[in-house]
Amino acid sequence: TRDRTRLWHITLNVSGAETPLARVRRGLERLARDHPFLLTSRYATDHAEIRYWEEARDLHDAAAIALRLWGEHRASADLPEWETVGLEVIDRETYRHRMAEGRGPLPTTPVGIHPC
Repeated sequence: TRDRTRLWHITLNVSGAETPLARVRRGLERLARDHPFLLTSRYATDHAEIRYWEEARDLHDAAAIALRLWGEHRASADLPEWETVGLEVIDRETYRHRMAEGRGPLPTTPVGIHPC
């Protein structure tokens, strides 16, 4: 039988040496094309936060995929050589609960790629 997969909400934080803002934006735009579940990216010259949905069997698989995202797309998307400095993985139910309590991302933050 095939393992059941679930949706996980991922928040990935990366940072590193200052990089021109235009290059960071172009890289995140390419990443969004490569990874269709990308919801929102906020970025500056030395860090970025990426929020997206990942389909995986369990939290361990979702976290492993998320931890590889930046490195695996670094060359193809021309992303800065930053390191992952933060990761949050929550299931869909927890995400919905947070949103219902008003503890989710700001509702005024539109989907897309935005400077901080």
